[in-house]
Amino acid sequence: MTGPHRVWQVGADVDTDALAPGAYMKLGIEGIAPHCLEALRPDFARAVRPGDVLVAGPNFGIGSSREQAAGALVHLGLAAVIAPSYGGLFFRNAFNLGLLLLTCSEAQALHEGDTVAIDPAGPAVVAPDGRLLACDPVPDFLLAMVRAGGLFRLLQQRLAPNP
Repeated sequence: MTGPHRVWQVGADVDTDALAPGAYMKLGIEGIAPHCLEALRPDFARAVRPGDVLVAGPNFGIGSSREQAAGALVHLGLAAVIAPSYGGLFFRNAFNLGLLLLTCSEAQALHEGDTVAIDPAGPAVVAPDGRLLACDPVPDFLLAMVRAGGLFRLLQQRLAPNP
């Protein structure tokens, strides 16, 4: 169980351009992350804190294949994104970068400013009223990537010589 995590909320169909605006793509992730979600939530990148979670409507991360969309959320320190569904490319990019995505049909039961806990092994989200919101299972190999901090770090660990 992890938490407590403060909830930030956005609506449905948030695309990768909202997460990593095209105008800043020439910058590194340090230059892109401060603009994450600024078209939808101008306060988000400035006020989000490590360990917070983002709750979204369906189709979170639709759009382009830009890895920086997930990278901006990782750079800002989000613990997880909780949504009913995700863009397929965003889904894979997020886990590759170590960001936990929980597919939860009841995500909209959570609200801005709520405090939740996460059981990644369940997987489930514990709502402020103590109710468990079931999430789709996350395969062990994806959870291993999240625990390692992403695919690259997981491979470094696995390929490191044994002392």
